[in-house]
Amino acid sequence: LDFILDRDWNQPVRYPDPAVQVIDQRFRQYILGSSAIERIWTGARWAEGPVWFGDMRSLVWSDIPNNRMLRWSEETGEVSVFREPSNNANGNTRDRQGRLITCEHQRRVTRTEYDGTVTVLMDSFEGKRLNAPNDVVVHPDGGIWFTDPGYGIHWHYEGIKGDFELPTRTYRIDPETLEAIVVDEELEKPNGLAFSPNYSRLYIADTGASHVPDYPRQILQFDVVDNRLSNKRVFADFGQASPDGFRVDVDGNVWAGVSWGGPDFDGVQVFTPDGTLMGAIHLPEGVA
Repeated sequence: LDFILDRDWNQPVRYPDPAVQVIDQRFRQYILGSSAIERIWTGARWAEGPVWFGDMRSLVWSDIPNNRMLRWSEETGEVSVFREPSNNANGNTRDRQGRLITCEHQRRVTRTEYDGTVTVLMDSFEGKRLNAPNDVVVHPDGGIWFTDPGYGIHWHYEGIKGDFELPTRTYRIDPETLEAIVVDEELEKPNGLAFSPNYSRLYIADTGASHVPDYPRQILQFDVVDNRLSNKRVFADFGQASPDGFRVDVDGNVWAGVSWGGPDFDGVQVFTPDGTLMGAIHLPEGVA
């Protein structure tokens, strides 16, 4: 895979793109032969939390250490500052009304209203401050599910170094009352999360290996019943690499950002609904 490090990512020249690897034949139906991988911008210290605004034809993402959010315009190809400071924003998504929901390493989850004002949805639980919310998804009922592994308070690089006041957990915020419940507190470092297409299952990446030697690097799968999680099992094990953010497509396939495993692993790994690795997109950097 030396060509991954040597190629010019700003000027793709081969179709189909050799960086897209078929591991299982079921992956072929998702490959666009006339499309190549292209780097649209570089310059972030740690890019995270991309969210697509189709109505604005733009991509918004977080640059955590630089304490800003950026916006790429599909129409012009230009990148501009979307928000600065961002409170070391990390994961982003949109709710059912199209509003931006953001996890901020400075201990809160927020919603950006249509007029640009920011509403704090949650910054504490039972009188104690959140650690450093990481990633977030929204259920069709409006419930906001997010992970709180605390990476942003381990050191000043990603936020403001501080003490843990709560265990590492996954929460659900009620859309009407804004009251929160704990849906999981077993994972060491709950990170990326996403629902299955019918919302009967929730997937959560556990990146506890960043702080616990020999800890498994996995995406876990749970059943979702009445806004509670049960029947935890391993969906995919990443071996020496680590999953981070991911999304599930309409067919139930999981597209997972992968990093920390070296050039043979960095990129995106794609799994069938039964957990079979069917494809990979090799990239020169880790994917969050």
